Amino acid sequence: MDDIEIDEVATPELDDPVLIEGLPGVGHVGKLAAEHLLEEFDGELVRRVYTTEFPPQVSVDGDGVAELTCAEFHAVETDGADLLVLTGDHQAGSNKGHYTLTTTFLDIAAEFGATRAYALGGVPTGELVEEYTVLGAVSDGDLVEALEDAGVEFRPDEPAGGIVGVSGLVLGLGGRRGFDAACLMGETSGYLVDPKSARAVLEVLAALLDFSIDYESLEDRAEEMEEVVGKIREMQDGPAVPDDDLRYIG
Repeated sequence: MDDIEIDEVATPELDDPVLIEGLPGVGHVGKLAAEHLLEEFDGELVRRVYTTEFPPQVSVDGDGVAELTCAEFHAVETDGADLLVLTGDHQAGSNKGHYTLTTTFLDIAAEFGATRAYALGGVPTGELVEEYTVLGAVSDGDLVEALEDAGVEFRPDEPAGGIVGVSGLVLGLGGRRGFDAACLMGETSGYLVDPKSARAVLEVLAALLDFSIDYESLEDRAEEMEEVVGKIREMQDGPAVPDDDLRYIG
């Protein structure tokens, strides 16, 4: 196959759609948020993107049918805005691949008429989070005020080290192409899949784009994760375990 191949599944008419990127990253925050949008609004698959930059593997469904790993675009109609939601299980395996793949993603968004983009992700705190703050970064300073009005915080030199991967390049490459692009990053420990952080990001996105969404399924997942967090806290607060009693369980 070619380095990048695109399957055109459907081409619905969308009204000034907004690109929403939610690929795997810290705490799976962006991926959880994007998948929740698709669950709640019954998104329509419109494009599949295959690339040799993804791992050499297939996914297998409940019937045993294999599908080559890919990224997907879904068209989503909300009560406030039309969305073009980008999801997938992987990012590119090289620096050059990130640039090439993000350029392809932006090309597809432009084909549908998108001029705005939000990259969704997490920013690691290194500790368990009690109150979830959403940090922001933008391609143009004129976008800051609207995000601050929606509750987004901008902190000097954060996130430390910048934003890597597709989320960073949506801002960098997207801004160079004239997209009004922003990255919404929910604070998260970085150790666990974090539905609460995903909800915090979605609440900001819903305020920015003026749509309503139910969070029940995310709340259910958050309750499951709370049990895990509780056990972690118990381990942190419990008595020290002699080295001889430590075991690795794979």
